[in-house]
Amino acid sequence: MEDSVDRHIARWRGKAPFDERVEGIVTRIQLLTKHVHQAKERALAEVGLQHFEFETLHRLASRGEPYRATPSELAGELLLSPAGMSGRLDTLEKSGLVRRLRAAEDRRRVDVELTAEGRARWEAAMRLRGVAEDAMAEPLSAEEQDTLSALLKRMLLHVENA
Repeated sequence: MEDSVDRHIARWRGKAPFDERVEGIVTRIQLLTKHVHQAKERALAEVGLQHFEFETLHRLASRGEPYRATPSELAGELLLSPAGMSGRLDTLEKSGLVRRLRAAEDRRRVDVELTAEGRARWEAAMRLRGVAEDAMAEPLSAEEQDTLSALLKRMLLHVENA
């Protein structure tokens, strides 16, 4: 069965210098990445989150109970300036997804905590994203998924260590 990449390769055959096998691999990875991104954006829209909101909630959720971090820790992880992080936290706090807490032992220290609503919205987005990812992998058996994961890992390790 022919896919869009087969048609792409046929259209460019003899017109551009490329290895058809490598072009097929890379272009399929790019298109699958695009599909994953679109599915994730739909999931976020369905639960009423923007990408930047999800990413901040995701960082807090990854910490486990009590789902807290300092603004500077979050800014470092998200590669944001302190001012950018402050604006993001203002938006999330107004939406009731996070709250800022002053540390009892040092009133200058502020922690950001994921609220119950923030955790519920993050979990809903994660479930919907998981459904989309599972649907993408569905045509492959468990063994094929393991093989594909191992092959992609080998490729990734190669480029990460280059």
